[in-house]
Amino acid sequence: MTAFDFSTLQPDLIIDALQQLGLDVSSGLSALNSYENRVYQFSAYRGDALKPEKFVVKFYRPQRWTAEQLQEEHHFAFELAAADIPVVAPLKVNGQSLLQYGGYYFALFPSRGGRTLEIDNDEQLAMLGRFLGRLHQVGKVKPFNHRPAFSVESHLLQSREVLSALQFIPSYLRPAFDTALDQVIALCVKQYKPTSLIRLHGDCHAGNLFYIDQGPFFVDLDDCRSGPAIQDIWMMLSGDRMQQRDTLELMLEEYEQYCEFDPSELKLIEPLRAMRMVHYMAWLARRWQDPAFPMNFPWFATDKYWEQQCLALKEQLYLLQQAPLSLVPDY
Repeated sequence: MTAFDFSTLQPDLIIDALQQLGLDVSSGLSALNSYENRVYQFSAYRGDALKPEKFVVKFYRPQRWTAEQLQEEHHFAFELAAADIPVVAPLKVNGQSLLQYGGYYFALFPSRGGRTLEIDNDEQLAMLGRFLGRLHQVGKVKPFNHRPAFSVESHLLQSREVLSALQFIPSYLRPAFDTALDQVIALCVKQYKPTSLIRLHGDCHAGNLFYIDQGPFFVDLDDCRSGPAIQDIWMMLSGDRMQQRDTLELMLEEYEQYCEFDPSELKLIEPLRAMRMVHYMAWLARRWQDPAFPMNFPWFATDKYWEQQCLALKEQLYLLQQAPLSLVPDY
């Protein structure tokens, strides 16, 4: 079985996999920023082409998603592309988008560049609102059958099990950390009650969005899940409550040109923020045996980081105890 940490994914294997697709690689493999998977940009001649084309190949982390879950991600991308919604869908080779070689699942994409989305740019945020409205319009058409949903179980309870066994959390901090974590989880159990789940991008933050003059786009849907619509919106909110409300109003005005938004989902923002925070800590812990993680996240093993996380949990607990963000101004 292929290792969970990509230890057997060597350059020769990657080149061989690409050659099996009829691609004559004419450049080196340039690693792109991805910790969960291994992603490389390259140029190659395809068929009798006189000029090389630029491609991106993504090798999925083994044992993370099943073949059915990966294929469902691809089908969602194809649905969006068919609706003229800007997402970079995988290429099909002999009718297949999910490819295999050397024990790995992988996919091939056209290389597409763009600028980073500016979350303080009203024009770009308005475009993003329209983009997400169109994306969710397609996401509502049918459910995922294999991809999981955002849940307290997956993001908080399972994460707590991982963190309870983690040796990096210093003993002097453990009681305060565990108490804050348990209190956050208890409130999220009460507050996270979504009434409608749709297919989402799932990890919609500025780092996963690119922008060209025609508008924003996603390069892939690696983290797509089922969840409430607000999950793809709340990470664009920053600043104090007034600033968050202004951004929300701007985005939703454009969003609702394509897709109706349920204002009751605003009360899910802080539970979702807590779920993301705790899940991220547990994600780093789960991946720590991958050599790329200690190299890129050395602060994860320091007392200072866990002191900061303990404080962040207490601050999140306070936010969970406040009235939810509303489109009606506070007085």
